[in-house]
Amino acid sequence: MSTAANKQVVLKEYVSGFPKESDFDLNTSTVEFKIPGGSNSVLVKNLYLSCDPYMRVRMSKPDPSTAALAQAYAPGQPIFGYGVSRVIESGHPDYKKGDLLWGIVGWEEHSVITPMTHMHFKIQHTDVPLSYYTGLLGMPGMTAYAGFYEVCSPKKGETVYVSAASGAVGQLVGQFAKMMGCYVVGSAGTTEKVDLLKTKFGFDDAFNYKEEEDLSAALKRCFPTGIDIYFENVGGKMLDAVLLNMNPLGRIAVCGMISQYNLENQEGVHNLSNIIYKRIRIQGFVVLDFYDKYSKFLEFVLPCIKEGKITYVEDVVDGLEKAPEALVGLFHGKNVGKQVVVIAHD
Repeated sequence: MSTAANKQVVLKEYVSGFPKESDFDLNTSTVEFKIPGGSNSVLVKNLYLSCDPYMRVRMSKPDPSTAALAQAYAPGQPIFGYGVSRVIESGHPDYKKGDLLWGIVGWEEHSVITPMTHMHFKIQHTDVPLSYYTGLLGMPGMTAYAGFYEVCSPKKGETVYVSAASGAVGQLVGQFAKMMGCYVVGSAGTTEKVDLLKTKFGFDDAFNYKEEEDLSAALKRCFPTGIDIYFENVGGKMLDAVLLNMNPLGRIAVCGMISQYNLENQEGVHNLSNIIYKRIRIQGFVVLDFYDKYSKFLEFVLPCIKEGKITYVEDVVDGLEKAPEALVGLFHGKNVGKQVVVIAHD
């Protein structure tokens, strides 16, 4: 067989406001099962796709003045993101047929990629679920690890607040903090997720932000002595409330701002004078800057998984045709845990 049909998820037009399933098409193209001689390309069969909030930013019209919009998706073309794949054919010296890898691939059954350092990683450990490389052992896991340990500089006994705490990154940050001996509180948007934080992930406390009339009062209730570390996933009104409750010399690692991604005009942030008087350090970070520490991360996290020190929850849907629904659901809080799309199990 030299060619095969290749289902793809294609962006119709640039998105404004909340994305909808109708913003995507499920098209079928043709893939060549042959890599040209002399090419470094690799043909892969995609097994798992990762749904991540940052993907919303790439659905917007490109804006060269905004770094986040510099790599927008192209209408009429397959979208792309992190995935787990198996090599079918290879012209690359570091990959051979049958190898497994995780990294950036198209949202399609098969992709032709050119493996790049810190963009694609060969999977060496297969005694854990392969789907974990879309989350716990992939980009979200590295994000939690780098953001908490490298950016936040945590100390035993400190107080830690995590917003969007039941998501792919937040659930890990909370568990890393507990392993350090910190007091940890998370917020989420449903009773089910709040219960998950307290019973499954071991958070000391958690609250449903949708049920709180006063977010600052909720934080004061959970942190009567103040917040030392805030792992920021939400932005907007939540960040406003946190600034009022931060302790002097507190640290805020800005990982994401999901409350702002679908707004035409992003909300302003108030209470900023607290940064001055409390000497708060706020640092945004991008996981790409920390991939050189990936092997160190694996040395740390793999034993934690095998010893049962880390719990990870996935929200799995089957079939590429379900991918748009799963991705859109992120922005309405429909996922419980890491959202994964299964294209093929092998």
